[in-house]
Amino acid sequence: MTRDIDELVGQLTLDEKASLTAGADNWSTVAIERLGIPSVFVTDGPNGARGPTLPGLGDEGTTTAVCVPCGAALGATWDVELLERVGALLGAQARTKACRVLLAPTVNLHRSPLAGRNFESYSEDPLLTGRLAAAFIRGAQGQGVATTCKHFVGNECETERMSADSVIDERTLRELYLLPFELAVREGGSLGIMTAYNRLNGAYGPDNRELLDDILRGEWGFEGFVVTDWFAQGDTVEAAAAGLDLEMPGPRRFYGGKVADAVRDGRVDEADLDAAVTRMLGVFNRIGALDDEPVGAKSIDRPEDRALARDTATSGIVLLKNDGGVLPLSLLSGGEGGRVVVIGPNAERTSIMGGGSAQLKAHYQVTILDALLDRFGSPAGAEGQAGEGGVEIVYEPGADTVRSLPAMEPDDGFAMEVFVGPEFAGDPIDRRDQPNGELWCFGPPSSGAGRDFSVRLTGTFTPASTPGPPSVESGPWLLSLAQAGRARLLVDGVVVIDGMTRPLPPGPSFLGTGSQEVRLERDLVAGQPVEVVVELANPAGALLSGVRVGARPAPPPDLLDRAVAAASGADAVIVVVGTSNEWESEGHDRESMDLPGGQDELVARVLDVHPDAVVLVNAGAPVSMPWADRARAIAQVWFGGQEAGNAVVDVLTGAADPGGRLPTTIPVRLEHNPSYGNFPPEHGEIRYGEGVLVGYRWYEARHLPTRFPFGHGLSYSSFSIGAPRLSSTTWEPGSTVVVEVDVTNTGDRSGCEVVQCYVAPLASKVARPPKELKAFAKVSLEPGATTTVRLELDGRSFAYWSVHDPVSAELASRLQTWLTASSPPSDTGESSGWVVDAGTYELHVGRSSADIAHVAEVVVPSEFLVEARVAEARLP
Repeated sequence: MTRDIDELVGQLTLDEKASLTAGADNWSTVAIERLGIPSVFVTDGPNGARGPTLPGLGDEGTTTAVCVPCGAALGATWDVELLERVGALLGAQARTKACRVLLAPTVNLHRSPLAGRNFESYSEDPLLTGRLAAAFIRGAQGQGVATTCKHFVGNECETERMSADSVIDERTLRELYLLPFELAVREGGSLGIMTAYNRLNGAYGPDNRELLDDILRGEWGFEGFVVTDWFAQGDTVEAAAAGLDLEMPGPRRFYGGKVADAVRDGRVDEADLDAAVTRMLGVFNRIGALDDEPVGAKSIDRPEDRALARDTATSGIVLLKNDGGVLPLSLLSGGEGGRVVVIGPNAERTSIMGGGSAQLKAHYQVTILDALLDRFGSPAGAEGQAGEGGVEIVYEPGADTVRSLPAMEPDDGFAMEVFVGPEFAGDPIDRRDQPNGELWCFGPPSSGAGRDFSVRLTGTFTPASTPGPPSVESGPWLLSLAQAGRARLLVDGVVVIDGMTRPLPPGPSFLGTGSQEVRLERDLVAGQPVEVVVELANPAGALLSGVRVGARPAPPPDLLDRAVAAASGADAVIVVVGTSNEWESEGHDRESMDLPGGQDELVARVLDVHPDAVVLVNAGAPVSMPWADRARAIAQVWFGGQEAGNAVVDVLTGAADPGGRLPTTIPVRLEHNPSYGNFPPEHGEIRYGEGVLVGYRWYEARHLPTRFPFGHGLSYSSFSIGAPRLSSTTWEPGSTVVVEVDVTNTGDRSGCEVVQCYVAPLASKVARPPKELKAFAKVSLEPGATTTVRLELDGRSFAYWSVHDPVSAELASRLQTWLTASSPPSDTGESSGWVVDAGTYELHVGRSSADIAHVAEVVVPSEFLVEARVAEARLP
């Protein structure tokens, strides 16, 4: 039932209106029961709708969700239609969790290969990112949820993310970092925008009136609501004037009741408060959330959702090299049988998602090793036994890449006690069970505990023999502690790691707010229990505190040698290397492009004895690949979601074509990337010194080699791309140039091709990238089939953002008077805007930024202002 929002807002008291501008808790808005306004629940959602929970808080229970591939994998699909289907799936999943707001998609760009959240974002290119995000949004919002496109804007770094100032010039901001958000609003119709933690040119996102009021609402026509990122900084008065609608999570810090106080003393105009409440309730009304009845979260696992997750994962797998047709593996697809050795830590522990707020409890997870054993192992799926087609699967980890030990799981869990104050004094005010040794506390863990609390976990841990290589019965085990706050670990009554007396060194744990993990080695006997006590105190009253206690057998010293020995006698070798949600996570950036744990040496040693080894890279961002020239078959499989293993095996066997193309450039060296020297922040600033030359724009402008270029990816089939046919070789204002390209599958099997169109200005008044992606289309064709791809180029396809200098006209007049022979300022226009210079533009049509099949030309007869901040006519 649609409600009259203006009338509803008019019935609210000042305090009720103000209360709606801050969350009720971590995951819901405030309810106004007397007017029938319910709490509206939100959920994280970049790769799955987790529901109103956060792993580690102990509130996630048994609720599970679909886990689709990570953002970079979605970007690698280059498939607009598929992204709309994925968005619809996650929108529907949000509804099963009783949530009406999906905190997704993430559209920040891949500026540095080390950025911690690259896995969550789509691409280094703003057009590719924006078009895919708009499709995702259309799909999700079609299910009756509002998306919150994030993080607005300049959030391409996790180091000092709560305070660093992203210094970005106006032209770079417009052409690159704002464009995905603009497309999300104008083409996707996003009903929500989430501000970033960082400052932008000195102003925090919630307080930035130019961003929220002038650009987002004034220029782009945004009709939705603006929400902060969780625990973001903001100022009551400035945020209200800028147009912030909702501060999350609750309880409030600078909004909520503080807005009412500011209205009463005249610092905030009540009309601004009314506008914020109207916008937010208007969105909730539009999606039907104001009529919701309280329901619980459900775990809905449907076959069609599994199929879509699997198809999406295969569509994003990028075949980087396939010299000599190593793939698909004939041993797996031809039925001749043989011994397949699977090597690498990520085969057994395949990473399906990155770390931080994107994490969720998936319905299930299929690792690459599981999928191989299930398909080719013995009837029982046993490793090392010949199964279907006489294939024998053998596994060796080869390296240890665990950054943090797995959370300890005592025999019956931990008994948890909560105390008032940081000294564990008096009787506990709350007792409950904690399943494992990882505890997150956003504020007090129990009602009445206060901000300065303490927690004690007590349990019994019995070391058990571990299956698989290496099996451990008794011997050295690794124990660890990481903390946010103060913590200590006791074993059999003895303090073995003490972060109470002396805080542990700062590190990446707990989203970058915690310590390094400190480890010790201790001999334990299988079957012999030990008493474990974990104590956590929060004396400073921090919003986030926590503790993580880990345990696992110490790895043997000969992992690498065992893997190489196994590979030397194999009929086929599959090496699965990569990172995990520990190495790629919200809260910290990577320190290196190299694979962790000596995996680069592992690959090199295996290639020494088996040159045809297939290397699979299970990572969400570029890795250095110093062995790439030697390897004959390499595939980037990303963090592939719950169906990652099945999707990879589909590609290995040839049951599916590797459908992905790189959404980000893989450089030869870290030092070659455009952000090098300007990443991470220094002295509180992140200088975007490369300007508009991000990603492939930089490498081409600087003539730098790349390991693999943007847009690259191979198919198991072959394709021809015909010469483009243009609807016009001239572009005039208001017109569209239609480019038609015939694509033919010239191979003997079905496959995918992505046609990419880049625009290259031959001359320009300003420095521009050599070429920029302006249109693309993905096609799937049977052998011998031909289809026509239609690409459209409008004025923005040829334009750049011209920055108006407000004093240029005065300077021109002075120079003409004083120095008649001097050159006048280049900008004497009346407004900044999208300008198309007169001249010739080349259209580069091909299959990657470096693989161009055809070049055509379009002429712009005279200079035009396509769009300005204040509408302008043709430039003089």
